[in-house]
Amino acid sequence: MNALISVSDKTGILEFAQALHALNIKLLSTGGTAKLLADAGLPVTEVADHTGFPEMLDGRVKTLHPKIHGGLLARRDVPEHMAALKEHDIATIDLLVVNLYPFEATVAKLGCTLEDAIENIDIGGPAMVRSAAKNWKDVGVLTDASQYAGVLAELKAGGKLLEKTRFALSVAAFNRISQYDGAISDYLSSIQPDGSNLQFPAQTNGRFIKLQDLRYGENSHQQAALYRDLHPAPGSLVTAKQLQGKELSYNNIADADAAWECVKSFTDAACVIVKHANPCGVAIGVDALEAYTKAFKTDPTSAFGGIIALNFPLDARAALQISKQFVEVLMAPSFTPEALEVFKTKVNVRILQIDMPPGGDAAWEQGRNHMDIKRVGSGLLMQTADNHELALADLKVVSKLQPTPAQLQDLLFAWKVAKYVKSNAIVFCKDGMTMGVGAGQMSRLDSARIASIKAGHASLSLAGTAVASDAFFPFRDGLDVVVDAGATSVIQPGGSMRDQEVIDAANEHGVVMVLSGVRHFRH
Repeated sequence: MNALISVSDKTGILEFAQALHALNIKLLSTGGTAKLLADAGLPVTEVADHTGFPEMLDGRVKTLHPKIHGGLLARRDVPEHMAALKEHDIATIDLLVVNLYPFEATVAKLGCTLEDAIENIDIGGPAMVRSAAKNWKDVGVLTDASQYAGVLAELKAGGKLLEKTRFALSVAAFNRISQYDGAISDYLSSIQPDGSNLQFPAQTNGRFIKLQDLRYGENSHQQAALYRDLHPAPGSLVTAKQLQGKELSYNNIADADAAWECVKSFTDAACVIVKHANPCGVAIGVDALEAYTKAFKTDPTSAFGGIIALNFPLDARAALQISKQFVEVLMAPSFTPEALEVFKTKVNVRILQIDMPPGGDAAWEQGRNHMDIKRVGSGLLMQTADNHELALADLKVVSKLQPTPAQLQDLLFAWKVAKYVKSNAIVFCKDGMTMGVGAGQMSRLDSARIASIKAGHASLSLAGTAVASDAFFPFRDGLDVVVDAGATSVIQPGGSMRDQEVIDAANEHGVVMVLSGVRHFRH
């Protein structure tokens, strides 16, 4: 048996080659890999000696040779193939170990030039991997160090790889080539020849890894699965570890993502409760217990069977309070052992731990998606993600009445929540707590009415509340509704032809109005 080894990442390769040699497998290698093996005392044949043709063009050409690809591609069960190998003195290659030039790592570095990127595009490696993977019935192809141990165990046990193993390795190899080619296409499609960047590439290549099949999709007659990005951001939902509970459903995951994205936008201890993709309760507090208690008060009816996310470690006190309610999914960066003990009897509650990335708030921000993508018929809509954060300095007070410091904090809180509520969105808040949420209505006026109705159902007074509207009030009637409900301050983007009419109405009512200058539609 002959093995060809040519790797850029040499993690574990010496030990792997030593084990192959111990199994009487002949070693063939290139360049730096061959030197590493030879320096360790292993008998290894250089590819140039094997082919009788030297490496050339600064190593750009070394394995593109019939003695390499003939040895990989020849079918052992086709007499004509084997006769051709004998005629041209080509030995079979039964095991290929290749990982590619580090293109992805190169272009991820600050200051990477187009020239750097081009020189790290592997040609010979992918060609060999394709040849070996195509001929998987006769050749085993390894493209990652994580495969070494399993392959060795199988070779030691039976002297050869099982057919199902060779097929699995082939699939992994083609996947790796797809990822590699996609990374190159993404990079080159995103730049100009002078190295300047394009915000939206000429071609985009999605690369996702399946994490699990789901029981069904949004409805029971639909099938579904969960995939993650090839390189998921730290602190994102797909990095979660499920500590207990039933399998997650499609709807669980969609709602959990909505809750997690909202809660991690807060720096104070926060709790977000989501039902059917909309926050039905959001609050901040001194700890997880206070944040949850306030969030739950917003809409206890909708919170039944909801998704709960906290950006703060969950302790036993908060766990005891949460456990009194029916919860589908509970998420936090960490759980104390005592908190987990509380839920041991609630075996169906899905508990997810999502590790907080190092680096504090900045790391949470890095973990956000940079692009939003929506599928449309035979196409994609792509936009930069709505990661805009509003600061006090961004606010423009347009009413005669000036906001108090407390009102400003409530307005910023309400605005942050409104960003995660489906449009049209109206959100009443006070003292770091949502008091009423109106979501997803065709009319902003109806959203305002629904928000006040929900507050009434929860026996919450809207007197003195701050209200956020995710887009401008097209008429004064929406403002009239929220003020009649008790709001004393309002934040909205502005930009309507009737802005002055709405501002005049605010002055007529004697309430504060500030403009954000940016809207937060969420469809």
